[in-house]
Amino acid sequence: MAVTAEYRDFVLEQLARVAPAVTHRRMFGGVGIYSDGLFFAVLDDDTIFLKVDDSNRGDFEAAGMGPFAPFEDGRMIIRYYELPADLLEDADALRPWVLKAIDVARAARRRKKR
Repeated sequence: MAVTAEYRDFVLEQLARVAPAVTHRRMFGGVGIYSDGLFFAVLDDDTIFLKVDDSNRGDFEAAGMGPFAPFEDGRMIIRYYELPADLLEDADALRPWVLKAIDVARAARRRKKR
């Protein structure tokens, strides 16, 4: 689950172009990414995964991207899907993906509070 400092800094810079108040925290060798306190992305092995639910999972699947699989036994965490890497350097293309992931995180927080 290693994330290089260079990759982390690059991703944070790109995300800050399209989302408000982007912060990060180290977690289990990876990095958790937040926007205004909403946990919406994970970095692992120099790859970014965004939070998904039924509202945006199809976008990732249509792009051929799969779920986060951090465990050696191949188990997956289907609430996070890999972002197509070519989107990171194109703020206009990246923005809707990130904003949808933040919306998913916001909806999850609301459900949790109930």
